[in-house]
Amino acid sequence: MSALAHYLEEEGIATVAISLIRPQTEKTKPPRALWVPFELGRPLGPPSNPAFQKRVIRTALRLLEREEGTGTIDNFPDDDPRSVPDAAWRPPITSSFLSEEPNAALARWLREEIRLLAQAHQQWKARHNRTTVGFARVSIEECADFVGGWMTGAVTPSPWSDLSGSMMLRFCVDDLKAYCLEAGAAGDGQPSGKQLREWFWNGTATGSAIRALRKVLQASDDERLSRIVSTFLVPAAQIRPGE
Repeated sequence: MSALAHYLEEEGIATVAISLIRPQTEKTKPPRALWVPFELGRPLGPPSNPAFQKRVIRTALRLLEREEGTGTIDNFPDDDPRSVPDAAWRPPITSSFLSEEPNAALARWLREEIRLLAQAHQQWKARHNRTTVGFARVSIEECADFVGGWMTGAVTPSPWSDLSGSMMLRFCVDDLKAYCLEAGAAGDGQPSGKQLREWFWNGTATGSAIRALRKVLQASDDERLSRIVSTFLVPAAQIRPGE
């Protein structure tokens, strides 16, 4: 049991955990937990589905009816309804770039792709009245320029005094990912998370540019920068052999 969970139990405060990684939960042994078969970062299931998310919360809260300190781990019975691929979904654009193109060419493709996705992203924002783009606090075009510069050796400093260049780079990459994934989900189809990720990492110039950036900076003498690009830019599941 974690120290926090132990303290809460000692104080008579009942706790329940929602688990995305079952082996970790089995190791930490919270008093009661609900394991959910959803992708990391989505403990309540798919976004924009409040009815499903309430089901997850209610199922977890019912575990509070169990005896204190039983160490029970229950399984949520249903998969994420968005985990099933939509055969009718089509990405908003299909770029004709080559992933093995020189970095300067990929940087140009990145800027062009961001422009081509603008209408789809506006459509997504209008439908959902929100966006997760904005960590870098600059326009998405400036994010593309910032990343393109680091790809080609034209490193520019962070425009913000409270962000180092390496953290600014990470936030620009995060904004570019969010921008493309939101644009990809803007149409009438219901793509699964896997469909969107496969399209982004294997079918967009932006995904290929981020791969190239990671390769360029991994060997950096700056230990913090090397750690950031190795850990945060490309998910482990999307790293190809030799990258």
